[in-house]
Amino acid sequence: MKIVKCDYANGFDRICEEAVAEAAEEIAAGNLIVYPTETVYGIGADIFNEVAVKNLYLAKKRPFDMALSVAVSDRNMMESIAILDENADKLVRAFLPGPLTMVIEKKPDIPDMVTAMSKKVGIRMPDHPVATKIVKKTGPIVATSANLHSHPDATDTNSAVRDLGQSVSLYIDSGPSKLKKPSTIVWIANGEVEIARQGAITVKDIEEVINA
Repeated sequence: MKIVKCDYANGFDRICEEAVAEAAEEIAAGNLIVYPTETVYGIGADIFNEVAVKNLYLAKKRPFDMALSVAVSDRNMMESIAILDENADKLVRAFLPGPLTMVIEKKPDIPDMVTAMSKKVGIRMPDHPVATKIVKKTGPIVATSANLHSHPDATDTNSAVRDLGQSVSLYIDSGPSKLKKPSTIVWIANGEVEIARQGAITVKDIEEVINA
């Protein structure tokens, strides 16, 4: 277990660039990392490495029938793993990158372990320079909160370490989370939009965009 500080307040310095590079190496090696986002801290693994994904479930003590969200760095990466309809496109344009998780139809090559056998996948595009730079290097990674199942979300590295300890190879510490609340989760299917969890983006915000 290693903790690396990355204070990017004055720009992305050498220490932060090295932290991102090291995180990408850990992901490529099949290990778990904890990384900052604008909402809460996330625990990440390569979504195409089923051993790493299984280890992430075990580290969190999360039931295997609870799907995991996926972090992407941009729209092109999103469209490589999921299918966007008109409503999804509206939400992407209005809120991403940002604190929104869209549950939409997945592409066939996404492992069923990630989605708990569902044909849909939850997609996040974090509005955070560290998360974005990591995912640009690694490709899509798991984007679930860095805590034990049913425990409070981790809004700082100390909370994540207390819950996850040695099961994570690398923790990147960028200070307390900006929003300190999880993303809003939206289900999109057959032209219908359902808010599954209100987080940093309100139901009113979502409805105004969809109905525009």
